[in-house]
Amino acid sequence: MKNFYQEGPSLSNTFRSDETLQKILKSLLPPEAQKQALPHLDHLGERAVTDMLIWAEEAEAQPPEHIPFDPWGRRIDNIKTSSGWKALERVAAEEGIVATAYDRTWGPASRAYQMALLYLYSPSSAIFSCPLAMTDGAARAIELYGDSDLKSRALPHLLSRDPKNFWTAGQWMTERSGGSDVSGTSTDAHPFTGTSAFGATHSLHGTKWFTSATTSQMALTLARPEGAPAGSKGLALFFLELRNDHGQLNNIQIHRLKDKLGTKALPTAELSLSGTPARMIGSAGEGVKRIASVLNITRIYNSICAVGHMRRCLDLAQSYSRKRHAFGKLLIDHPLHKTTLDSLEADFRRCISFCFLVADLLGKEEVGEASASEKILLRVLTPILKLYTAKKTIHIASEVVEMFGGAGYIEDTGVPRLLRDAQVFSIWEGTTNVLSLDMLRAFEKDQAWQVLEEFLVRSMGATNEQLTKFKSLQRLGPEEKEQQARDIAFLIADTISSAAQKQFKV
Repeated sequence: MKNFYQEGPSLSNTFRSDETLQKILKSLLPPEAQKQALPHLDHLGERAVTDMLIWAEEAEAQPPEHIPFDPWGRRIDNIKTSSGWKALERVAAEEGIVATAYDRTWGPASRAYQMALLYLYSPSSAIFSCPLAMTDGAARAIELYGDSDLKSRALPHLLSRDPKNFWTAGQWMTERSGGSDVSGTSTDAHPFTGTSAFGATHSLHGTKWFTSATTSQMALTLARPEGAPAGSKGLALFFLELRNDHGQLNNIQIHRLKDKLGTKALPTAELSLSGTPARMIGSAGEGVKRIASVLNITRIYNSICAVGHMRRCLDLAQSYSRKRHAFGKLLIDHPLHKTTLDSLEADFRRCISFCFLVADLLGKEEVGEASASEKILLRVLTPILKLYTAKKTIHIASEVVEMFGGAGYIEDTGVPRLLRDAQVFSIWEGTTNVLSLDMLRAFEKDQAWQVLEEFLVRSMGATNEQLTKFKSLQRLGPEEKEQQARDIAFLIADTISSAAQKQFKV
């Protein structure tokens, strides 16, 4: 074995190689939609393993840098990003990663088409999918709750396919007191008395401990208007633009960029608002209710990006298994190795099926075609989908790193990043426990137990044993349900994903 050099894994067009995705889309998209969507997806699948892959590597190699002062000592708080990061933003606009969902050319199927684009884009985006999630969420919140003036100002940017006109959005909720629990929000909103290009109603004062996509042009945030009560019921939702017409930050001071476990290319900052102009969306006290529409979108994005990450991990593992020899034969020819890979592939198929089942429900709701029971299903399944796909992704990433052996632990192979980046999926937009409790609230508030049971029976996605277990869980007391909330969530996820696989025949 002198002068032996191992050949690394390679990637091919990620749409052509994904038979599961193709089957799902042929089930969800009308024939006319397929004529437009499938060639587009094939095109993006090729970009994901060519130019996008190069730009993603550049973005990872050149993480964002905070420049607090100019050479003469003036406070500027610029965040410098790589040319690769900027190129990935251009791709997002050009390919309509957000805009496709709002064209609604194909009715509810527009969401499935758009989520398929996101699924292919995300693994080669250096996590630019994060600002896109918040951009989509902001667009939906403004579409639902913004007045005509705000819609005409923001939506043409958020939904643009022109990179020069395209805006991304941040979502600034996390403060020192908490992230998912926003009841302790200390950012105050005072009446605004100055002039504003976007019709500011308030000026915001407070510190946001964690702000993703801090290079975005706008953000949605929560703050407490003067005189509002303590707790989450006193919060309002606000729209703000980060910079004024002169390119200066609108009374925003960036303290530092966060040094994170993964997602290194994504600018995430701690900042203070010191009289930042902002415009209230809706009324005081409606903030948490209004931001829920954003969270529904971002949690589904999180899930789609998680299965995209799974697919990238598995594609690399499949390729390497056909190149690496050990104990006299290729890895793929060892029965135990193949069994392990097959098990991970089965998890992937369950997760992607579950994702597109929920994406279809979202599409129906957005175009007014969802029934009352489908709306309840969307509400209760979204947190379950997010927690389930996140945990499965971490497991798959860990197994894939292990499949590479020692090379999987060496940074310059790029393999360790798969595991570091996977961990974020269970943290962003609600941890596993937070989402499990959110699921329970949906069950109680929306009376979703019966709706879910009827769906499982109708879809034939549950075994008799699972249905019996499901009915027994309904009879638990409140404290017992909370203690077993994770188990309930995973039981439902396993059952729903099986039903989705039957529906899509994958």
